[in-house]
Amino acid sequence: MTDFAQARRTMVDCQIRTNDVTEARVVDAFLSVPREAFVPSAKQALAYLDIDLPIGQAGSQRYLIQPMFLAKLVQLAGVRSTDAVLDVGSATGYSAAVLAQLGAKVVALESDESLAGDARAALAGYGNVSVAVGNLEKGAPDSGPYDVILLEGSVDEVPTALFESLREGGRLVAVVGRGRAGRATIFVRVGEDFAGRIAFDASLPALPGFAKAAAFTF
Repeated sequence: MTDFAQARRTMVDCQIRTNDVTEARVVDAFLSVPREAFVPSAKQALAYLDIDLPIGQAGSQRYLIQPMFLAKLVQLAGVRSTDAVLDVGSATGYSAAVLAQLGAKVVALESDESLAGDARAALAGYGNVSVAVGNLEKGAPDSGPYDVILLEGSVDEVPTALFESLREGGRLVAVVGRGRAGRATIFVRVGEDFAGRIAFDASLPALPGFAKAAAFTF
């Protein structure tokens, strides 16, 4: 039988601390949240592996992203205890639970109603998290504006609607580009402008709905 508490400590010590995640609050958040509670029972033994863990139904596969990359993205976002956070593509809610340890309010946005139902069940004990169902690329503007928006997968580009949901000084963190072309990027809202900075290379599964439209060619 898997010792999940020990597996969680090993994940933090061997995957997260060793990959430049040094902020104590972030490390403590990953130590606090039982990842296995957000994984289907048949896959709980895989919960702490250094992989993008597939979840959801066949044909519409989704993932809990690799713990190391999630931790680096969360640290990059600089989540404060007073922040309102939008977690885009939250799946079963693990990332939202981690963010809830750091932020005052988290909206977990999911397009798959079945996964959103699983997230509601898994997040029942988290009073500062709500689950919303809708198109990921449109965000959840009715609950905004947000101090932090975090995208749980790679995208070809960040839609304007998400940028517009940021409050002044707000940060949006996303992996832009697919496969080896992926770059973890932080965008900051300054007035009507959004300044972006590449922070590190990252390869994540793609989020649905964010593919760049094909350009017309003759």
